[in-house]
Amino acid sequence: MKNIKTYFPAICLLAAMALGFISCKEEDPFLDRDVAPVLVDIVGAPFGAPIASEPTVAYAMADQKIVLSARLLELDKTNILDHTKGIDSIPVPNVQIKITLRTGAVLGEVTSNAQGLVTLEKTWADLGIKTPKAGEITKISWTGSYKGIAFTRFSQVQAK
Repeated sequence: MKNIKTYFPAICLLAAMALGFISCKEEDPFLDRDVAPVLVDIVGAPFGAPIASEPTVAYAMADQKIVLSARLLELDKTNILDHTKGIDSIPVPNVQIKITLRTGAVLGEVTSNAQGLVTLEKTWADLGIKTPKAGEITKISWTGSYKGIAFTRFSQVQAK
């Protein structure tokens, strides 16, 4: 019978390989598991806002009505590998969107039209701002569900 020292390096290597195969998969707490089914493009936000984390739309302090508006688009990636065609954005009609302040106050519920557009008119007071001051920000959530997958898009309204 051979000494255990002869087999020790091989046993250690096998144990390390076994642990590597049975390692646990840990979920990332900062990323959603489901990809959003639609792109919520906030109308009036500066260029690049669809990919920005929180697009901001500025409204004049004197405006009596604030028009909150967004386009809902589904991305058709059929031609993603064809550089002459690329990804197509298709408007998503008939999706119900709940627009709320991040404090929980509901501003309203709207349904997207044939062009995928949702629009809601509000006043500064409805947004929780009695008398707007330049630079004052209100945070808004756009929440809905499409193809059985819930989604939320954040945006901001700023007084200018």
